[in-house]
Amino acid sequence: MGHTHIDVAWLWTLAQTREKTVRSFSTVLNLMKQYPDYVFMSSQPQLYKYVKEDRPEIYEEIKKMIKAGRWEAEGAMWLEADCNLTSGESLVRQILFGTRFFKQEFGIENKILWLPDVFGYSAALPQILKKSGIEYFMTTKISWNQFNRMPYDTFMWQGIDGTDILTYFISTQDYDKENKSTNLTTYNGNTTPTQVMGCWQRYQQKELTNEVMNCFGFGDGGGGPTKEMLEYTERLSKGIPGSPQVKLGNSLDFFKRLEKKVAGNKRLPKWVGELYLEYHRGTYTTMARNKRYNRKTEFLNQDAELLSSINKTLLGAGYPQKEINECWEATLLNQFHDIISGSSIKEVYEDSKAQYEAIGAVGRTLVATVINGVASQIKTEQTSVVVFNQLGFLRSDIAEFKLPEGWNFADVYENERKFTTQLAGDSIIFFAENVPSKGYKSFTLKKATQPEAANTFKLDIKHLENKYFTILLDDNGNFVSIYDKNRERELLQKGQKGNLLQAFEDKPFNNDAWDIDIYYQEKMWEIDNITDIQVIENGSVRSALKIKRTFLNSTIEQTIYLYSDINRIDFDSTIDWKEKQILLKAAFPVDIHSDKATYEIQYGNVERPTHWNTSWDWARFEVCGHKWADLSEGGYGVSLLNDCKYGHDIKDSVMRLTLLKSSTSPNVDADREIHNFIYSIYPHAGDWKTADVEGMAYNLNCPFYTKVEPAHDGSLPAEFSFVRLDCDNVMIEVVKKAEDSDDTIVRLYEYKNKRTSVRLTCCKPLVYAAECDLMENETGTVEVEENAFAFDIKPYEIKTFKIRF
Repeated sequence: MGHTHIDVAWLWTLAQTREKTVRSFSTVLNLMKQYPDYVFMSSQPQLYKYVKEDRPEIYEEIKKMIKAGRWEAEGAMWLEADCNLTSGESLVRQILFGTRFFKQEFGIENKILWLPDVFGYSAALPQILKKSGIEYFMTTKISWNQFNRMPYDTFMWQGIDGTDILTYFISTQDYDKENKSTNLTTYNGNTTPTQVMGCWQRYQQKELTNEVMNCFGFGDGGGGPTKEMLEYTERLSKGIPGSPQVKLGNSLDFFKRLEKKVAGNKRLPKWVGELYLEYHRGTYTTMARNKRYNRKTEFLNQDAELLSSINKTLLGAGYPQKEINECWEATLLNQFHDIISGSSIKEVYEDSKAQYEAIGAVGRTLVATVINGVASQIKTEQTSVVVFNQLGFLRSDIAEFKLPEGWNFADVYENERKFTTQLAGDSIIFFAENVPSKGYKSFTLKKATQPEAANTFKLDIKHLENKYFTILLDDNGNFVSIYDKNRERELLQKGQKGNLLQAFEDKPFNNDAWDIDIYYQEKMWEIDNITDIQVIENGSVRSALKIKRTFLNSTIEQTIYLYSDINRIDFDSTIDWKEKQILLKAAFPVDIHSDKATYEIQYGNVERPTHWNTSWDWARFEVCGHKWADLSEGGYGVSLLNDCKYGHDIKDSVMRLTLLKSSTSPNVDADREIHNFIYSIYPHAGDWKTADVEGMAYNLNCPFYTKVEPAHDGSLPAEFSFVRLDCDNVMIEVVKKAEDSDDTIVRLYEYKNKRTSVRLTCCKPLVYAAECDLMENETGTVEVEENAFAFDIKPYEIKTFKIRF
């Protein structure tokens, strides 16, 4: 099968990719005129859109060849996205946008996820694929593993919820006369006899099928098949003794034949859990700026959808679907596996920064417009602060707002429930209790009638204390004790230091931006050169200690926050990083006994060992997690939370979060800039499930929105929830307008591996409700009881509903 893998950005910019795509596709069309049997396949709707915009006449020729069956438009995703760093909802949108484009433009329904060059695959993918109508998965990259060869090339891949998908690894490589084939296979194949023979030789399960797939053509930078390659296929198609016979065809037909061959075969194996790539572990961290932009943008897009849905439902306002989808499309573009991973040249990240800033400007405007509009319609008798909760559970957390013009913070302000406020810079913070799921709550402000609330903190440069913790620091600002007062136990291992910033020499064998090699731990420096330490806040809501450090030419500032009503320790960090090839981590050696740790992934979580018993264990010396990782023993545990980091390692009860990488190739200035991020320690009774670590991590990542409103008459109530659930193990993730109707989509997922009967309650009576797949196709109606309906959900299941008011 003719093929050209085109990196949407890598050692070239997006503008150059547009040109590469036109040249590559033009070459394909020209060769199709010369070779009537030539069949070509290309994924990535983003590339087709470029050609449509830049060279419409070529695009029309492509459409003719697709209709004739000569050109296969397959692949499912908008582009070949990274599958470690992108959120669950981003993976859904990659497929939603990708499959809709191919359907609308070419009348084709995609059935294959085609990701030859992506750096590992989340265990959440099988369910997302099957619930998106995708039946097959193809890759090559996992065969490149550094230490362990994957034992299968054809297998059923099972995700965290038990969903299986038929998976195939391309096995193309040169023929080896000694039959000592390597792990390195290629999606940029050739049709020379050595590669045709090598493709069959390398395939490990000849008992399953006598047919293998070879994608031939120059790739990465594009180009595709050449005339010479097609001449080889003509000759090899005749059959040459000692070589497999070549037949030109398309990928979907191949998968359908493969599925028939392996159906019911007891030798067809199953691989359970993530497909971890034993390479490119640095991509979880490199170009931290883009990781932060990605996380913040994903949430902002979803916030705009939710709030616009509330505005539409409560006030009959229009829904800005075009603007939101354009923001999503730009977000998806920047999730290409060589952009978000940090492995592209500097110019790519200049373009990326501009795109992210544009998305943010649109998203923030949409959010502010709704918040201002809704808040102005809430009936209030006194000046109030309206707190908006974008998350899918009843929530109590810190809220921040600006005082209205003409007000002074001369006294504490409180409402009837006597909440306590604190001046923080030019803003007011307070602990907003019980703000409804996917809704808002109005808090009335008035002058205090009592003295300011007593300070609940004890604070100096070596001692931090609230009702939850007593923390002791050494002369270098490192934690030497974190004592949990409520559970009466020490968090840190005896004689060890917490929040220890560690710098490592990071010089991998190859692929500087991509890789962290296992020997990086051989050279480590503790960063303990303090230049300043002082208490900067000591109020009734929170306290803060700021520590400034230097390391070589870099400066590190950390503000450590304790709260009166939140049992979490935050490390708000600003780093002006100027180093090269140095890896930066934050370490917490905790006194927890467990041989496994739990990490959040897309729409769920996975467990990984904390030991190196086998080569498969120690190959995972750096792993990807999203908003949290947890280490728990019977009855107690510690979670490490973050607001934009992904690289983790947990071994021998030492929890570490990777903060910066600073490679020099292909971007000589990667990570040498100012970084802002937060990570947190959350000790808890029980395991992560009983402690609601998921909710705490969402709180850290998604601060409340607020709006101060004067007294006025209005039609909206003081408290409102768009949608809520009656259980604590299912998370409402998405509320949005349906793509093709005025109905509302609600997407949720189970995250504690617990089969549950759930009741979903809406803000208004329902006219109609139906369950859908992830592509918003209805799969069955739901019985409605006024403004609610009930359903069952399986462990780690994702469910989508379409509702109509």
